[in-house]
Amino acid sequence: MGYLYALVGALLFGANGSLTKLLVDSGLTATQLTQFRTLGTAVLAGLALLVVDRRGFRLAPRQLLVMAVLGVVGVALLQASYAAALHRLPVALALLIEYLAVLFVALVALLVFRERVRRRLWVSIALVLAGLVLVSQLWAARLDGLGVLLAFGAAASLTFYFVVGERQVTRTSPLAVAFWTTLFAAVFWAFFSGWWELTPEVFAHPLQVGGALGSLELPLGIPLAATVVLGSFLPFLLSFSAMRHLSATAAGIAASSEVLFAFLVAWIWLGETLDGVQLAGAALVFAGIVLAQSARAGKVVEADLALPAPDRGVGGRA
Repeated sequence: MGYLYALVGALLFGANGSLTKLLVDSGLTATQLTQFRTLGTAVLAGLALLVVDRRGFRLAPRQLLVMAVLGVVGVALLQASYAAALHRLPVALALLIEYLAVLFVALVALLVFRERVRRRLWVSIALVLAGLVLVSQLWAARLDGLGVLLAFGAAASLTFYFVVGERQVTRTSPLAVAFWTTLFAAVFWAFFSGWWELTPEVFAHPLQVGGALGSLELPLGIPLAATVVLGSFLPFLLSFSAMRHLSATAAGIAASSEVLFAFLVAWIWLGETLDGVQLAGAALVFAGIVLAQSARAGKVVEADLALPAPDRGVGGRA
């Protein structure tokens, strides 16, 4: 079930990349879109908690603080930096950089939690970096520097999401983690997103969503609702649920398939393609990620954000 949750969540997150790109390109800012996604997810998760698990509303002050940090760093900054990167980079490249997080999780295990990591980790780093060079074709293309920086910011946030999120789902339900983290993320962006600049007419503005498939137009509010339900609430819940059943290492490997799903959707929907060299680079990146995760060994030292570590290894959510 853990792998099923992780793969379905990755499929939804990957498909949502193309929808996010369309919404940001339509005029919504990355922070405004993040505001709607996090607030909508918090509302849906809160309603679900009222029905199935009201105990999820009661947290100790220490855990509430950790949830607040996870919500701001691992959710709010992650979604905003990723959405902003998509405005400047192709979906494929933005996701490949973001999913360096799976590699960073292994480094956190080595440097912070003092896990023993095999030498093959360093081989995996070389594979990932070489693959990114091929995918981005640095020798032939002008990369948007700010877009790349934003994508690396998303990678850092995703690393934090995995490392801390895995531990939180051992303390309460995945639904409660989804509620509290997205609630704190929504509160954070309420002060900075500029939601007050939007008028009701914006949601009726026609948005062409057909991409390479045609010229279908819908009111902007419909794709926005879809990204809240299908691209935020459900994949966040599935992602946290996967970490309840799997170690973060295993969940991370499964969730990195988001990149493949995003490639496929961006190719069909937006017409974004990769040539043979870039596909070879993508293969190197995935080989490096899997090698890095297989290099993990040992147990977690009992230390994290003031919470006891689960006895199953630390890892990430990718």
